[in-house]
Amino acid sequence: MTLIDKLKNLNIPDSEMVTLKYSDGTEVFVHNETEIEDALSETDVVSTFAELIATRGLRVTTQFGGNVLERLREDELLNDYQRDGDFASFLTDVISENFYEYDFIESSIEKYDYKRGFCTLSANVKVPLSDIIEHSPYLSGWEISVKTDNGDLTLKA
Repeated sequence: MTLIDKLKNLNIPDSEMVTLKYSDGTEVFVHNETEIEDALSETDVVSTFAELIATRGLRVTTQFGGNVLERLREDELLNDYQRDGDFASFLTDVISENFYEYDFIESSIEKYDYKRGFCTLSANVKVPLSDIIEHSPYLSGWEISVKTDNGDLTLKA
């Protein structure tokens, strides 16, 4: 049974919002203050997030309710896309280059000592259940949470 089939069988209203979370991290040096840049280049969080928001017909919003693609469009960051390439790759570059300007991906740093640590990047978004069922995005590695009559249900894809 696929993840989409499992979500359909829950008999949840299509208007329900599904929370998606993707995290990855890497060992970093903290003394040179490049922890986040190192994590951006060493993990696939930005590219996985970009693949999700590039899925046609999927309305991806931040935890605070703003549509991710609309926000990038409003800020004119998508104007340079030539429409002849890989949109997800283009989005990966845009999000990486403007990482500090947006709250799309969170970062946390655990310092082991003055020199070494671990940086975790996390993408947390919401998508209408109807969009997930209709467009079947690639969700491998994502943690999926949805409210049911019996409480919150979390699935790992």
